[in-house]
Amino acid sequence: MRLGSIEGGGTKFVCGIGNEEGEIVERISFPTTTPMETLDRVVEFFKDKGVQAIGFGSFGPVDVNKQSDTYGSVMKTPKPNWSNYQVVGHIKCSLNVPIGFDTDVNAAALGEAAWGAARGLDSCLYITVGTGIGAGAVAEGKLIHGLVHPEMGHILVRRHPDDHYSGHCPFHRDCLEGLAAGPAIEARWSRQGNELDENHPAWEMESYYIAQALMNYILILSPKKVVLGGGVMGQKQLFPLIREQVSQLLHGYVQHSALSSDIDDYIVPPGLGSNAGLCGGLALAKQAFEE
Repeated sequence: MRLGSIEGGGTKFVCGIGNEEGEIVERISFPTTTPMETLDRVVEFFKDKGVQAIGFGSFGPVDVNKQSDTYGSVMKTPKPNWSNYQVVGHIKCSLNVPIGFDTDVNAAALGEAAWGAARGLDSCLYITVGTGIGAGAVAEGKLIHGLVHPEMGHILVRRHPDDHYSGHCPFHRDCLEGLAAGPAIEARWSRQGNELDENHPAWEMESYYIAQALMNYILILSPKKVVLGGGVMGQKQLFPLIREQVSQLLHGYVQHSALSSDIDDYIVPPGLGSNAGLCGGLALAKQAFEE
């Protein structure tokens, strides 16, 4: 089976060709500009590739309700010109193949469940910590949707005692994204995260916020694996700090070895590395073809 994948980000789009085993054989990336220009480049890439279905994981918020009149659209977003744009419709006008559509983080969660760190499990949580914070969840083998798609990056967390930064989120100021996404780190410390020493106090503060979020997600969703990706999580020193603080916060309340002796194998980086989103698109394409 020849499948197409689109990882649509606010900064760049990545398109790839692969198969139902999650193997990517060709890819291209280009900057995200206007919807028309960007999606025309997507169509141009796929038009002669003979794909049988395409999976599209998009930056959001997006409408993923197939019964909705605006299904396949990017909803209100600060990205200029993209609000209410019918991205799936644009592609379907030129490519007559099934298109699976979801958020970028849901796609990554599906990819990690199919071929990555959560392979063989029917439940996982994928969180990206980068320019923003978002999360996708698989439960009983299916992506979680509801009234809209989950927006786990905007939960409220307790403020660190030494943190006097007001918060970056334009909607909530000091939600998780407002305090822990990449722009918050840069604004708080006047340097980008990759310019800070691995022993800088920024990382203890960052782990404090991420660990609170994980405690909430673990208690509510009880995922069988937690996968942490995104640019900020490239700071590998965060993983032991986060695991330690999650253990302290849970304080033995959830009785399972995954959260005690095996926590190093429970809270992990993506098994697919930077391919989590693109492989997730292949998984969405496979689902769309089978439907």
